[in-house]
Amino acid sequence: MFYAYILKCSDGTYYTGHTDDLDRRVAEHQSGAIPGYTADRRPVELMWSETFQTRTEALEREAQVKDWSRKKKEGLFRGDWSTISTAASSRQPHLDKLDAARSEREGSATTQPVIVLVRPQLGQNIGKAARAMLNFGLTDLRLVAPRDGWPNPEAGPAASGADQVLRDAVVYDSVADAVADCAHVYATTVRKRGITKPVVTPEVAAQAIRADAGRSAILFGPERSGLETDDVALARTILTVPINPEFGSLNLAQAVILVAYEWSKGQDLASPSIVDLGEPAPHEELEGMIGQLDDMLEAARFFFPPERAVTSRRTLRTLLTKPGWTSQEVRTMRGVLSALDGAKRRR
Repeated sequence: MFYAYILKCSDGTYYTGHTDDLDRRVAEHQSGAIPGYTADRRPVELMWSETFQTRTEALEREAQVKDWSRKKKEGLFRGDWSTISTAASSRQPHLDKLDAARSEREGSATTQPVIVLVRPQLGQNIGKAARAMLNFGLTDLRLVAPRDGWPNPEAGPAASGADQVLRDAVVYDSVADAVADCAHVYATTVRKRGITKPVVTPEVAAQAIRADAGRSAILFGPERSGLETDDVALARTILTVPINPEFGSLNLAQAVILVAYEWSKGQDLASPSIVDLGEPAPHEELEGMIGQLDDMLEAARFFFPPERAVTSRRTLRTLLTKPGWTSQEVRTMRGVLSALDGAKRRR
């Protein structure tokens, strides 16, 4: 069974969620075990819940009531359907806008793949995977039977600020439940498993995820052993990273970041700013610097023996005209040479 529910927080606001174990979930909210909104607004009180046969139905009901007005929610608590109907009619234009905005958000997010960590063992690795996801714009994390339970206190520090991903992560009992709403499922593995399925690289998978309709999920196995054969059997496609056949061991976060990076190439993510290196120095300035150095080297009797002077000067000129010096760099270098020359004269 699955549940949609509403909690009343200590500040009078309402929190809406869904779960497959209502008593446990409410207890976690009440104890502050779930970081985020309710943890800072305790005590909380269960005001309403509704039972569903599938998680998808519970999610749909959660989404439906989440944006209801306070008056409409309180009518729901009392079972006052007249109030709910009246509130819905008076707010319909506003709700239509909300629904349109939500549809736009959901439409823009349908290409974002779901990252599913199957039986992850260490909280630190879950946190690092969340960090890798958020680096490249992924936020939908699902956990299948994490070994040490969830939430895991070791995940937060390892996430280095990717708290949003951890806070919204959903736990499932099985891989089948975790990907039930996904049309395309990829299983990451580097081992041959005797299962005949298409095999693609992260780049090809990313292109397909962006092009295909429907939600996609990418499965990552436990740190020690990777996905089991039965896990891979649930997927439609195997995703394999080209890797050194003599050492094919990737840790969980590394695997996630490789896949996330390929997906991010098609997104409008920020790139590192380009540093303005300045305009290249005019050749006249370069000649002045080379001439100054030549005079100093001549005074220091660098060009010896004399018959090699032409070759030595040519080599130096080639060296000094290779880098694309800027005017500032030329001025700095000439300042260095002047300082060296002045120090020599004072001795």
